[in-house]
Amino acid sequence: MALLDFDLLSVQEARNLLQKAKEAQKKLAKLDQEQVDKIIKNMALKAEKDAQQLAKMATEETGFGNEFDKMTKNLFAAKEVYEAIKDMKTVGIINIDDQKQVWEIAEPVGIIAGIVPSTNPTSTIIFKSLIAIKSRNAIVFSPHPSALKCSLEAAKIMAKAAEEAGAPANVIQCMEHPSLPGTNELMSHSITDLILATGGPGMVKAAYSSGKPAYGVGPGNVPVYVHESADLDLAARSIIESKSFDYGTICASEQAVIVDKKIKQAFIHQLQKHGAYLLSETEKAKVASVILRGGSLNSRIVGKSPRAIGEMVGLSFPENIKVLIGEEKEIGKNIPFAVEKLSPILALYTVENWEEGCDVSIQLLEVGGLGHTLGIHSQDREVIKAFALKKPASRIIVNSGTTFGGIGATTGIFPSLTLGCGSYGNNITSDNIGPQHLLNIKRVAFGIREMNAEHVQPSKTIEEENKILSNIAINQEEIVKIVKRILEEIK
Repeated sequence: MALLDFDLLSVQEARNLLQKAKEAQKKLAKLDQEQVDKIIKNMALKAEKDAQQLAKMATEETGFGNEFDKMTKNLFAAKEVYEAIKDMKTVGIINIDDQKQVWEIAEPVGIIAGIVPSTNPTSTIIFKSLIAIKSRNAIVFSPHPSALKCSLEAAKIMAKAAEEAGAPANVIQCMEHPSLPGTNELMSHSITDLILATGGPGMVKAAYSSGKPAYGVGPGNVPVYVHESADLDLAARSIIESKSFDYGTICASEQAVIVDKKIKQAFIHQLQKHGAYLLSETEKAKVASVILRGGSLNSRIVGKSPRAIGEMVGLSFPENIKVLIGEEKEIGKNIPFAVEKLSPILALYTVENWEEGCDVSIQLLEVGGLGHTLGIHSQDREVIKAFALKKPASRIIVNSGTTFGGIGATTGIFPSLTLGCGSYGNNITSDNIGPQHLLNIKRVAFGIREMNAEHVQPSKTIEEENKILSNIAINQEEIVKIVKRILEEIK
């Protein structure tokens, strides 16, 4: 009975928060661009100030990742995302095309349901709060129960910072009693206008099944191909830094390395130099035994260090080891090293050339990462072009770690912590999500030319058509009579 009561409490809480959000958003929508920009600036500054505290809370509560990297993610949202959106026009007339005489006017979508994952809770709340308020939307968060305390604190900090700078109360709220029924109520309620879903496949599917517009993400089983022309030292360093970041909890992190046979040994040497440990067949079998549980990823290894994973299977790894690598030949959803692992574990595949590397990359994406991200290290532009044209991935990251490249930290891609996978991954967009996705754009279009009707023939009615046919029939009869009369006269 207690569980039932909690679920009812959660559902009612979702309804109450949405009602408050609705009233708050009406007030928020009346603010001008200067007022909105002042608010998000204060939010970003407060998030930056509390980045370490929130990282510490998230690490201690969830047991995923490490404090320093979680702080870096918080700072990325507070600084890099803020820098990308601070000058963006999101209020009133945001664009005028003088030639075509079209004005574009931005309006908020309204009330957003923000789903928060346990792997990146505080950075997700900072990020989604910033892009929601920048576009004058109220947001209600549903945190993962295992990240409840740090999520509540992050939302509290963002809400307080917003209000201090002039935002109405309740534009940023977070459920204190999250449950599956409560989250479903939040997503499907009539007040909710849009869903920002970051989480497991089940939650994202529920968001798309809610009947509401939703931006979801797909799994990121990211392959990275190392071509014979690559700068091997740079490639190895980039991959190890990327894969080990926050112990592999970012979905854009590498899951498998595909290397050309002729450079394999030299590349392995570089990987080892930068902190990789190449597992023996016996060690690989032990590590593989804890990757999957019941056909799905084992949550016990998510965001854990190589040493912690080793302890689970009776192996001891040196303190300086950052990533565990196992050589693999098979690809499939039942092959532990071939799936998304969300931990510092990498598969290593060997190929003869870039064409085979291309095929292996696609097969790995089809295992569970369609539409997400692909990495390639190469100095050959034609090979890079071939990969970009053929791969079902929304982000092709060249000569950079996919974790940082995918979110826009080391590339020119829009900085974001919500990465769309397009129709490949059953998502509505392949973009990195930002405030521009949380707006309704109205277009005011002036008449600039007359309709060209010179070749347009008005269609005839059925009566008119019958009359024409009737006239044709009468004319034929007259012609026959005339011909007969002429023939008689000739005789």
